[in-house]
Amino acid sequence: MINRYLVILITSVFVDMFWHVFIAPKLFREQIGHLMAKKAKVHAAILFYLINAAAILVFVINPSVEKQSIIQALGYGGFLGFAMYGTYNFTNLALLKNWPIKLTLLDLAWGTFSAATTSIISFGLINYI
Repeated sequence: MINRYLVILITSVFVDMFWHVFIAPKLFREQIGHLMAKKAKVHAAILFYLINAAAILVFVINPSVEKQSIIQALGYGGFLGFAMYGTYNFTNLALLKNWPIKLTLLDLAWGTFSAATTSIISFGLINYI
């Protein structure tokens, strides 16, 4: 079980690096720069990745490996990403003044893609390790 968790955690971080290096900095600065801290709180990001990997393990990978279904991993992973990022983005949209719909939609799409991609890569790695 710990091996599966580590595969998911490492995969998730690598998949998300694309977003955090090439897209998010400019997008977030343009859309919500006035809300951004000067320096990211690394401990909060680490906590997210630890919880994210656990959720993917429990709700996506374990059931998908049991059924030997990469399609299930893709679908469940995408839905879990949509639910997690949707909770964040729709809460912000509902509660924060002038929260940008563009950011909501792009971040929601990324969360769905990221979790789905992490899930199918992890599924493949776990089945071949």
